[in-house]
Amino acid sequence: MHPFDNRPKAGMTRRKFLATGAALPLIGLSTRRADAAEFTYKLATAQDPTHPVNNRAREAASRIREATGGRLEIRVFPASQLGSDSDQLAQVRNGGVEFCNQAGSTLSVLVPIAGIANTGFAFNGYDDVWKAMDGELGKYIRAQIDKTGILSVSRAWDNGFRQITTSTKAVRTPDDLHGLKIRVPVSPMLTSIFQSLAAGPTPINFDELYSALQTRLVDGQENALPTISTSKIYEVQKYISMTSHVWDNYWILANPQAFQRLPPDIQQIVSREFDRSALDERADIARLSESLRAELAGKGLQFSSVDRAAFRGALSKAGFYQKWQGKFGTQAWDLLQQITGRLV
Repeated sequence: MHPFDNRPKAGMTRRKFLATGAALPLIGLSTRRADAAEFTYKLATAQDPTHPVNNRAREAASRIREATGGRLEIRVFPASQLGSDSDQLAQVRNGGVEFCNQAGSTLSVLVPIAGIANTGFAFNGYDDVWKAMDGELGKYIRAQIDKTGILSVSRAWDNGFRQITTSTKAVRTPDDLHGLKIRVPVSPMLTSIFQSLAAGPTPINFDELYSALQTRLVDGQENALPTISTSKIYEVQKYISMTSHVWDNYWILANPQAFQRLPPDIQQIVSREFDRSALDERADIARLSESLRAELAGKGLQFSSVDRAAFRGALSKAGFYQKWQGKFGTQAWDLLQQITGRLV
């Protein structure tokens, strides 16, 4: 699935290695000179260049350039070339980068309510997810994002249901997590989930994930299947448990001043085309989530199914849901429970 063999060489961190790929933002872009555009903006992402989020972002950028008659050129910089998730978010806030793609789980450090979509074992499937995120809960989250010095410029993209991989043993029950060091993104919700399950959550930015697994700094990690595939995590892990413990999304975020410098008609085109690509990317992730299980098994990952009700029960017993209900507040929690049913 991955056309590049871009593993880090000995003595070189994954972050330094990826930084050498400076030509990657030009993949799929027009040969129009940058100085010919009235506005030349950057979109930073953390994902591998082949990940659907980057494929669809490049398509959106191409359509935006065409629809604006070349007035706006958006260059896509994948694979943490402009910094880690945390770096990208800081740059969008200070204007160093005009757009970034940020997972809701990592955005929650700045906008806590963004983490409500990551509530452990809350959603039973995509029917629940899109009713929530294209409905009142999604509107509520976007309104809160827009109050914090950044703008959400499209509907939610799909980061998928997250699964646990490990190098030491299969995870089939909540007890199997006890004491395991699990890499999580810099996310209060994901840290809380694994703390409540007696694991050892270790926040590490995505650009350092592969090397952390390779050097056994952590025993395992958790991500959606497309990310596990495009990041070649299967090379440094042995087991995968289909927990679907968290659904996560991506937000396309903009620096407000940069976005408002665009004429209103261009602003509308940007949001329209990112919305279109969001729907395309959702379909990509859904298809990949079906096909990648066989592909990853063929690459050596050993799959296990789990009883999700047992994990949800363990979280409830640990007071997890009650804690987060208090943090998010009654209004947001009620919007979540309109879709999921009672969690507390």
